[in-house]
Amino acid sequence: MSVELSEGLLSTATAHLLNKVGHRGTVHDYPGFSPSVDAEAIRKAIRGIGTDEKTLISILTERTNAQRQRIVQEYQAAYGKELKDDLKGDLSGHFKQLMVALVTPPAVFDAKQLKKSMRGTGTSEHALIEILTTRTSRQMKEISQAYYTAYKKSLGDDISSETSGDFRKALLTLADGRRDESLKVDEQLAKKDAQILYNAGENRWGTDEDKFTEILCLRSFPQLKLTFDEYRNISQKDIEDSIKGELSGHFEDLLLAIVHCARNMPAFLAERLHQALKGAGTDEFTLNRIMVSRSEMDLLDIRAEFKKHYGYSVYSAIKSDTSGDYEITLLKICGGDD
Repeated sequence: MSVELSEGLLSTATAHLLNKVGHRGTVHDYPGFSPSVDAEAIRKAIRGIGTDEKTLISILTERTNAQRQRIVQEYQAAYGKELKDDLKGDLSGHFKQLMVALVTPPAVFDAKQLKKSMRGTGTSEHALIEILTTRTSRQMKEISQAYYTAYKKSLGDDISSETSGDFRKALLTLADGRRDESLKVDEQLAKKDAQILYNAGENRWGTDEDKFTEILCLRSFPQLKLTFDEYRNISQKDIEDSIKGELSGHFEDLLLAIVHCARNMPAFLAERLHQALKGAGTDEFTLNRIMVSRSEMDLLDIRAEFKKHYGYSVYSAIKSDTSGDYEITLLKICGGDD
């Protein structure tokens, strides 16, 4: 087989894999898409007497982010205004935040979420952990660039000044976007890493945290899954139990999140959604982030895991927890009941 052909097949296989991952979303390219038609309809919806929310919602939830970016460009070119500014001026509350999120490029959106989670009093460690554990290395590099462009400070500098200790070290490693993304697994390496983890924790007095950080923050998720199996063989214990026994605080939370993501990322995000939607108040910061950022990736899988673990659907949870145009928009993004 010629090199060109095998490379062609390889890229087809890669594309197929990416499609498989990418097609577990609820938002797809809108057929017959015309950015100028959409920009004009949005302009009318905003300019009219009273805002026509229905039109805004139906256009922005039925287009992919790439298509929305073309609408944003078209809108700017035709009306000399930033669509997000017009939305901000016209809408309010959680609905406004959600609509602005929809027209924001993914890396910029994540950068803003990271900034928000480190801003003001206290740091929202859960948001930091969720974003840094679920984004790919390539996404992390794009987020870092977007962060620097927006705030003229590096993401690493802000993480450094807002966090400390082993938690900081691990977050910085993740923010670097150096996790191996290959799908190939190496059994020998898994055995070796499992032994290193065992020696760094269960098998010694005190814990060597750096070894945990190095392996959990740099190995690919499929590789980690195999490593955790080997770990169980060596120690007769699940890695989660060892982490809980050996470590504490936000560092423990972060490593447990990585283990959960390596085993089943949609289940990890379903748990985050559940926490955002249960109890007295709704955590809209988390709800918006997961619904928007996963809508073209794996929201169908997240919905399935949610139903499996909690016995009711994301759709019904949103319905009972939110209201008005905010609810309508979230339900459209959700894409259906389970």
